[in-house]
Amino acid sequence: MLSSTFVATKAGHSKPVRLTAVIAALLLLVGCASPVPQTPPVNIQDEANANADYYLLQLQQSSDDNKADWQLLAIRALLRERKLPQASEQWEQLPKNLSSVQLAERQLLTDELEVASKRNISARSTLDHLDSGSLSANQRMRYYQAQIAANQGTPSLPLIRAYIAQEPLLIGQAHQNNLDQTWQTLLQLTPQNVNSLVINANENVLQGWLDLLRVYQDNRQDPDLLQAGIKDWKNRYPHNPAAKTLPTPLNPVLNLTQASTSSIALLLPLSGQAQMFADAILQGFEAAKNGVSAPAPTPQALQTTNPDQSAVISADLNASGAVSTSPQPADQTVPSIASITPSQATNNVQVKVYDTTSQPLTALLNQAQQDGATLVVGPLLKENVDQLSGSHTTLNVLALNQPETPNDDPNICYFALSPEDEARDAARHIWDQQQRQPLLLVPRASFGDRVAKAFNQEWQKLGGQRVLQQGIGSADELRKAANSGGLRLTGMPIPSIPTQPNVTIAGETPPVSSSDEPRGAGGGIDAVYIVATPAQLTLIKPMIDMATNSRSKLAVYASSRSYQAGAGLDFRLEMEGLQFSDIPLLAGANPQLLQQATARFHNDHSLVRLYAMGMDAWALANHFGELRYLPALQLSGTTGMLTAAPGCVINRKLPWLQYRQGVVVPIS
Repeated sequence: MLSSTFVATKAGHSKPVRLTAVIAALLLLVGCASPVPQTPPVNIQDEANANADYYLLQLQQSSDDNKADWQLLAIRALLRERKLPQASEQWEQLPKNLSSVQLAERQLLTDELEVASKRNISARSTLDHLDSGSLSANQRMRYYQAQIAANQGTPSLPLIRAYIAQEPLLIGQAHQNNLDQTWQTLLQLTPQNVNSLVINANENVLQGWLDLLRVYQDNRQDPDLLQAGIKDWKNRYPHNPAAKTLPTPLNPVLNLTQASTSSIALLLPLSGQAQMFADAILQGFEAAKNGVSAPAPTPQALQTTNPDQSAVISADLNASGAVSTSPQPADQTVPSIASITPSQATNNVQVKVYDTTSQPLTALLNQAQQDGATLVVGPLLKENVDQLSGSHTTLNVLALNQPETPNDDPNICYFALSPEDEARDAARHIWDQQQRQPLLLVPRASFGDRVAKAFNQEWQKLGGQRVLQQGIGSADELRKAANSGGLRLTGMPIPSIPTQPNVTIAGETPPVSSSDEPRGAGGGIDAVYIVATPAQLTLIKPMIDMATNSRSKLAVYASSRSYQAGAGLDFRLEMEGLQFSDIPLLAGANPQLLQQATARFHNDHSLVRLYAMGMDAWALANHFGELRYLPALQLSGTTGMLTAAPGCVINRKLPWLQYRQGVVVPIS
């Protein structure tokens, strides 16, 4: 251990010196030079991203002059961390004698606290009651964010104003996101909302946004007019932030070019049982190409360019309307590529039809590209469509079917007449009619399960609960049911999406029904959607009427599968009140064309639908470039009102009809 003294020797003398006194003096000097650290400086107008515990600790250690500042920062952090009870407690304890800057911060925090507590503050205008010069850019940003949060989900003038007000405070990606959100909010306004807006004379930026919306809505169906309109708008509003940087969805419009259709490769199965389906599509495609409203003549001369083929595939139309294939020995040689020559058409578009049963899909796509094709329409068979993504083709492709989970390939769109697509349209229609507890009557097979799954997925997207599904048997089974007491309207819940029962959302686990017991009409069913043949429907509809009394009549809907054209008066009267959907061509949109098509296909409505599909395939091919970049684009087709969903999956909105007093009438 060191001694507390040391001996200094000078000229032979020694003298003990106490070290304690020296250390004490040194400490005194050090203390004078370096005071004890103080509480760090605080500025409530800064961004201040520390956690709440830090600010609460500083609050405990600070002097009276800084306590309110630290308390305000602690409240802000508690709100950010969603600790609402603690934030409310601190807010209640704020002192009354605050400075003007602190008062402004307290008011901003009041707004944020009310938003976090889900109390609407959209009517409050904090900035109107504060000295705007006392607010920093960070405080202004927080105020606008509170206004946006309070209005989120409800497009309104206050929400648009909040986006516009915070725009000058943003840079980089945040600035672009703000422009995009402003535009999306504007798009959600109804025409009635837009016409009722009252804006101030000095709101030039808002006026510019509204004019851009009008340009878009007036010209969105014509890409050329839309391009010209946006360019003119930018000249008229050069200082509008959107004129300098367009919202992301509008950027492709200025650079949009039509997909070339100078040479189209049409990929269809030209042999086997699928040939008649391909032939109906081909006739519709050619009719639309020639600009005629009647079925085009069946192509007589097919120019064979590849007569060698190793196999012919047989195809059959299953209960769902989808085409499935199975190998069978080749019994004849059919052309693998057919050409509709310009002399057969009224325009100069070259169309070659490639037989998908002749060789692998990748080989056909390569051949089409070598032949100069600029666009591919097809294939039709689902197994070929499933191979598209793996083909890595650079050609634009309009597939005439869709895989279970379509890939978002930038050069592929999917157009299908699938029962699943029709079921999704039915879900939207039934939801729009304010029904909330539907029961699905579908075939007891994989086909019925697919339809039910598609309906249920769309129903839950719309905000509905789990849908009930009940299987139906053959017409003979239904007759036995009718003779033994009728049809019990019970169903099992279709599995929810997602299927995991313990999903935690915002710290809460929503309740999931644990009962898989059948539920019936007494359990709240208000609608029935039937997917059945006309023979089955003839038995099902009367049993539903018998199972429900006049006070609890169910809304009854049916798919196009049930439609029986030319049915007699007795049938139409028995179907009283039933609503059903079908493609516009069969719903009477063009009686002359329908008459000619049904005559050509001997009243086979499945082939008439495929003929209409061929006509719409031509229209979609000629608007391929817009399908991906103009989501508002609508094409009035013979198979429905056509729009492109994400992934360029073509949605069809079908017309709905109803039996009333023996007459079929459209539902407005």
